[in-house]
Order: sequence, then C-alpha cells, then structure tokens
Amino acid sequence: MPDIEVTYCVVNTQQRELLVRCLDTLARERAELPFATEVLVLDNASTDGSAGAARRHATVDDLVTRDRRMSKPANDNELLQRARGRYALLLNEDSELLPGATLALHGALEADPDAGAAGARLLRPDRRPQPSAWRFPGPGSALAAALNLHRRLVVQSRGEETRRVHWAQSAALLVRVEHAREIGWLDTQFFVYSDEVDFCKRLADAGHHTLYVPGAQAIHHEQLSTGTVPERRIVELSRNRDRYMRKHHSALSAAIVRWLTAWTYAVRALFATVVPGHDAARYRRHVRATLRPDEGEGLREAAADFNLGPRL
Repeated sequence: MPDIEVTYCVVNTQQRELLVRCLDTLARERAELPFATEVLVLDNASTDGSAGAARRHATVDDLVTRDRRMSKPANDNELLQRARGRYALLLNEDSELLPGATLALHGALEADPDAGAAGARLLRPDRRPQPSAWRFPGPGSALAAALNLHRRLVVQSRGEETRRVHWAQSAALLVRVEHAREIGWLDTQFFVYSDEVDFCKRLADAGHHTLYVPGAQAIHHEQLSTGTVPERRIVELSRNRDRYMRKHHSALSAAIVRWLTAWTYAVRALFATVVPGHDAARYRRHVRATLRPDEGEGLREAAADFNLGPRL
C-alpha cells in the first residue's frame, strides 16, 4: 500500500445529514487525487445515528466513537495522532469541500516548507464568501472592530492569491502533522472557539506561518454558531476569547479587549433596536458574557450535563 499523503480528519457531533454530505465530497475528492489518502471520522457521542452512517459510508477508513462528549481540540488531537498522512485536513462535519480543494491546499504547503497550516476559502451555502482568516486577537484588532474597521484591518481572507495570514478557521484547515506534533497539538484548555487561533499562534511562535488559499473552497454551514443553545455558545465564545488573551497577552491587554469588545456589541445592540432583522437581546447577552467571561454556563457545561444524563 502506498504511503498516505493526506489524512482527512472529520469530527462530528449530532449532525448526521451534514456528516454524510461532507463524506460524499471527500469520496469525490479522493477519486481525483494523485496520492494516497485516508478518511478518519470521530463521532462525539451522537444519538442521531451519525456513527452508523459513518460506518456504512464507503469512503471512511476508520471510525472513532466516543461515549462521552469531549472538547473540539481533544477530538481533533485524537485524529491528528492517529493520522498516517504527512498532512491532516481538519474538517468540521458541516463543511463540504468543493472540487480541487485538497489539491490546492496540498500544493500551497508543498510550495512553502515553512508554513504549518493552510486554510480554505469558506463559502456560505448560497456560495457567498464568509470571512475565514484574520489577524491575531489583541487590543489593536478589538479597537478596529469598535471603530467598525474590522473588515479592512482584521479580516485577512481576501484576494485571489495564496497569502500569509495570522490564523485561519479550522472548518477546513490542512495541517503539517510534524509541526502540529512539534508544538504539542491543540490546547485542550479551549473547549471550542479560539482553539485554532491559539494553535496558529503557537505555530507562528515556532516559526511556522499559516496560509490562506482562495483556490481551495469549501461550503461551511456554520451549524456550531447558528444552532441551538445560543446563550451557552455566547458564554463559551466569550470565555475562550478571554482565555486566549490571558494566555498570549498581559492582564491589562485582556481587560482592554473585554471592554472594547463589549462596547462593540453594545453599539450593535443599540442599532438593532431600530434596524429590522437584528436581535438586540442577543447582542446584549454578548455584552454581559464579554464583561464577565468566568460567569454562566457554556458548551463545556452542556457537554458535562449530556455526559451525566441518560442515553437514548
């Protein structure tokens, strides 16, 4: 059997239909590649038949099943450490690779030995681009957002040429496995959100930058950010943004980011009271969670509740 070049690493939590669509795109991709690949799927204690669907899918080479809900970085690490490929393509179950995406990401890393990761251009289901690469968080980026300049000064996923960026979203992120191993994989202190930011930051600190590859495209359904339990998602987002800041910046910088981010959400809440189609209450929840990131229950607690509850 030829050496594996790319390992597809798919983590799924309770999204059977999206998972099958993701796997269908991987089957198509694999058929067109000039090198050997494998597909690893980890099912994060789903109760909707996801594990069975993955087990029956012809493109899946190995299935890992959890009986307890774990964090996203813990699940990604499990697959990264099982991967036999030189490269591992981290994928959310709600991502669908468009034709040629794997080859474009692979080519970008092959052409740039110092790059540790390469992110795809993410598209909404209607094929409109969504931001997928940004500058690292800090007081400067928080100020840009407060001044409504984030699209120009913070978002880096623009243009048609492959370019260096600070970090790219892990919905479709090709990782050089040796570099991931070098920095100790993803940090499991992040339950979800900011884990890939921290990962790319530690890659950069070790001398391995991240690329944005617009020639690789993936449809991203964003089920994690638009699904159920919005209050818990807001809490988790806020606490992990603050965790990143306290890990990589000073306490003063973390406090400045909290206040600037809360101000940004407060302004949005104000405008939402007069602009149709916007949820002012949700923005106000962001304000509270941003200012008090250690309070409330997030997705970590939701997983703990699930793990204590009865199984269907």
